[in-house]
Amino acid sequence: MNSAPHAARPQPQTTQETEFFWTSGRDGRLRFQACTGCQALIHPPQPICRHCRSHDTTVRGVSGRARLIGFTVNHRFPFPGLPTPFIVAQVAVEEDPRVRLTTNLIDCAAEDLHLGMQMEVVFEQAGETWLPLFRPSTEQPDQATVPFDEPETHGPPALTPSRKFEDRAVISGAGASRMGRRLMVPPLELTVEACEMAVADAGLTLDDIDGLSTYPGAGSYAGFSEGGVNALEAALRIRPVWHSGAMETTGPGGAVISAMLAVAAGLARHVLCFRTVWESTHGELVKQGRIRLPKPAGADGWFKPFGAVSPAMVLAMGAQRHMHRYGTTRETLGWIALNQRANAARHPDAIYRDPLTMDDYLSARPIATPFGRYDCDVPCDAAVAVVVSAAETAGDLPAPPVRIEAVGTRMTEPPEWDQASLTHEPQVLGQAAHLWTRTQLRPTDVDVALLYDGFTYNCLSWIEALGFCGIGEARDFLDGGKNIAPDGILPLNPHGGQLSHGRTHGMGLLHEAVLQLRGRADARQVAGARTAVVSSGGLTPSGVLLLRTDA
Repeated sequence: MNSAPHAARPQPQTTQETEFFWTSGRDGRLRFQACTGCQALIHPPQPICRHCRSHDTTVRGVSGRARLIGFTVNHRFPFPGLPTPFIVAQVAVEEDPRVRLTTNLIDCAAEDLHLGMQMEVVFEQAGETWLPLFRPSTEQPDQATVPFDEPETHGPPALTPSRKFEDRAVISGAGASRMGRRLMVPPLELTVEACEMAVADAGLTLDDIDGLSTYPGAGSYAGFSEGGVNALEAALRIRPVWHSGAMETTGPGGAVISAMLAVAAGLARHVLCFRTVWESTHGELVKQGRIRLPKPAGADGWFKPFGAVSPAMVLAMGAQRHMHRYGTTRETLGWIALNQRANAARHPDAIYRDPLTMDDYLSARPIATPFGRYDCDVPCDAAVAVVVSAAETAGDLPAPPVRIEAVGTRMTEPPEWDQASLTHEPQVLGQAAHLWTRTQLRPTDVDVALLYDGFTYNCLSWIEALGFCGIGEARDFLDGGKNIAPDGILPLNPHGGQLSHGRTHGMGLLHEAVLQLRGRADARQVAGARTAVVSSGGLTPSGVLLLRTDA
């Protein structure tokens, strides 16, 4: 971490729009696209200025100075040309701090770094491109400041429709396949298991299903799909009148919201929504050489050229900034991990059920600082399915229907991960605020929370964004873990969440919410649970649902 790496590293993939950036360092000058109208820098390059929407842009050279706004030491994820551990960082450009770069730091040690430091660009050639790396400037300001943005916690004006689309749909059934590590069974087999269970739970047959919906659909990244709608239709022959399978939706729960819209519009009556992960088996098959991953032509995007190959690195820097600004500690995140583990002990299918102490959490091997092993969810093989039905069928259902009180889907931040909120998981604040504009219920009405916890910090972000405590108040709210315990004011992820139950990519949260609202969660049942909030994803566009029961 003390000098620039000399081993070969992948060349960034360039396009017509980005070639100027990746070749800018040929003469040692950092350059950005700039608006000639409002003078803002635009990054990543766009055909229009995102600030004033002018189409008049140019390429402008800048000083190469920036402020350090985040860094993480990667201990877990290897990358060609970067001996582990190495530093991934984010810097805010001096001329326009709204523009941030993900990069690597050189000529420095992690223990000597602090947020707000003045940095300067140093270019390293990679093939026909030049990577903008950064190092601490010789002269440092008297006061190190971080150009924080203010979290946007307001939603759009409240809508008062005569009848919300949410009122026209119910969740009528839920099912989950077997779950485990390296089950070594085809993913579609798990999908069919979960779907058959969900349909039976709804008191239906497969012949009653007239719609299919999934996330992320076919062609998604390895280990996270059964093949999409076409694969399931080939197996079951549903003959749907409506179907949807896409990744550009409101997170994994977007498949459910899409199904609700289809039912509300009269396109379908019973839509089967499904989600399968087989990351654990996929990883084992890759190790055995039975699956060969394609060799990339280069490092695509704005993160991979710097070894930022996991969301863990992006979120770790967000957690670091939350700690810097609000006094959050590693123990704050630890209470989330400990809560999920204690809850998982009451779930017979959970992957991790052994007791976890704060000492265990703090001493676990580092992944991407400040994250350790227990800040990260556990890969597994599993499938989850739910049936979304037209509300008028509720009287015919064998079990009480779960009603959808409201959804939150609004995007308020730029979709690029390093250009979004500095202190919270991207794509959480806007969606959370939007939810409360579509209901008269408030956070104090929620009986149980199923919040996305791919990492502990994700969960913290949703807790603050949804208003269960104020922005920046999670340290006090989570201290000791009492507030989020099963008998606390906000029972959190009573099945163990993705941190201990298993990474079912959000749909496991929805499945647990259905069980809780029906009073069928056995030893982990939250007393009197009638209203639940379920968040779905983050980083990529996400969504959140508020569910309730009439029982």
